[in-house]
Amino acid sequence: MRDTNEMRDKLIHEFVEKYMEKLFYFCLRKTDSRAEAEDLTQDIALNIITALEKGTVPTAFSAWVWKIAHNRYSAWADDKHRRAASVTGSDVYDCEIIDDNPGTLDEMIHNEQMALLRRELAFIKSIYRDIVVAYYIDDRSIRDIAASMSLSESAVEQRLFRARKILKEGMDMAREFGKMSYRPENLRFQINGLPGSNGEPSCYLSKALDKNILLAAYRTPSTAEELAIEIGVALPYMEEELDSLVSATLLIKRNNRYETNFYIFSASAQEKIYSRYREIAPLLTEKLIEICKTKNDWLDKNSPDWRFGNQPKEDMRWADIMSTLDDINRRAVSEANKSIKCDCAANIGSWGHTIRPNNGEWDVIGFEDCKDAPDGISLRGCVDSPDDRNLKEILFRHYTFLVLGQQYYNQTLSYREGENLLKIADGKTEETEKSIVDSLVKKGFLLQTDGKPVPTFCVMRKEKADSLPEDVLMRIRELKDAAIRQIIPLYRFAIECISAEAPSFISNKEYLVRAAASGILWERDFIAKAAMKNGYLKIPQEESRIKMLGATLTI
Repeated sequence: MRDTNEMRDKLIHEFVEKYMEKLFYFCLRKTDSRAEAEDLTQDIALNIITALEKGTVPTAFSAWVWKIAHNRYSAWADDKHRRAASVTGSDVYDCEIIDDNPGTLDEMIHNEQMALLRRELAFIKSIYRDIVVAYYIDDRSIRDIAASMSLSESAVEQRLFRARKILKEGMDMAREFGKMSYRPENLRFQINGLPGSNGEPSCYLSKALDKNILLAAYRTPSTAEELAIEIGVALPYMEEELDSLVSATLLIKRNNRYETNFYIFSASAQEKIYSRYREIAPLLTEKLIEICKTKNDWLDKNSPDWRFGNQPKEDMRWADIMSTLDDINRRAVSEANKSIKCDCAANIGSWGHTIRPNNGEWDVIGFEDCKDAPDGISLRGCVDSPDDRNLKEILFRHYTFLVLGQQYYNQTLSYREGENLLKIADGKTEETEKSIVDSLVKKGFLLQTDGKPVPTFCVMRKEKADSLPEDVLMRIRELKDAAIRQIIPLYRFAIECISAEAPSFISNKEYLVRAAASGILWERDFIAKAAMKNGYLKIPQEESRIKMLGATLTI
């Protein structure tokens, strides 16, 4: 008997301490009247305490409390409708009692469904999540929560009410996460321009989470909650990542939805464009080879000191044909855009790319995985751009080749290293920094010959390289014009492919469309492979020569 009385007293105490306040706010929401809420709360409390005093010992106390509360509210509502009907003549069954009470959530919590609650808490906004955790898990009062969050009690109640509905819907459904939750997709990127001081955008484009956020928000502008469910990542972690991507300008938040702020080529669009590129590659390569031979043969014969360094002529061809292709692509895009009024809403900096946070000037294009994708040949200059963009530009180029399935990575070159290379190329070795020279030797950019550092790659004197006679220049112009006529239709075809499938928020930005169309023209791999098949390009056997294949410095 003593044990029974102790249990009864314990349950009554627990009810008064933990549930009376919650019951009052429940009744206040239902009745919208403080006086009626107080009466209904007392009625519910009387029923619960009477049952406990009679010896009732529920197995799930919270669920039992809220069941009684719900039943007493239903009885109260029925009685109220009945009284109204006697006055107005209305039928009680014309009115529907909506089940939005907090008891449903409490039942789920205490019926061994805490795992479901935790799952759903991972996918609701922090303004709701923090209050639910405080109220249900930490067992804090409305008043305490309001004070700690600098909110009014009514604001807390409203958010808690909204959170219950969201959680109830989620807990009742068999939630299906998106494919990205178990099968993340990959993206490759083409980045043009100067990085920000924190390494943007590359620092955001290497992680699988960021790639899949950008891909999901590109296919369908989505809320944070929708992205969290699609990718299968809890919202607290997703929110932080989204904020970072918005700050980096890779995402735009519009009307609570996130949109990817650049174009992503689908696999199907890539296949169409690559097919066209493969068709023109053999003839285009022939023109590029003739351009390079026409120029270099004349210079070697008539101005032998136009270039110097330790690089064989055969190796120099790799950078030469790529830079010639790049020049023709730029001219083709410019020519094709002449008749088009392209409103560039983007803020373009002095280096030709969009101004970004942290002193960055860059643009990016995404590519879905595609089985027919080329291996890719990238281009770098001095990777550490100076803070003062007015400093002397260092005309250093270094292509990275993926040839025959083997990656040949170029070494990075800092701005200070570039400055020292210029001094060496100008014959001002005495003005160089020893530590920098040692670093360049170690990286393979310099070779010590007779006690003097000599570049292991092609260094060209621009004044001499440009000293071609008119007949040679005319032939080169003819060949370049013919190549441009081949590329312009490919550029226009790329625009068609983009316009056909791009989401509206991309299609409406002409600059992004044309930047993407021009970007896919830099698939230099087709030309490199065609030139190897032709025999014009050959892979050296020595590893040291391979590293410097695509490097050039222009003075």
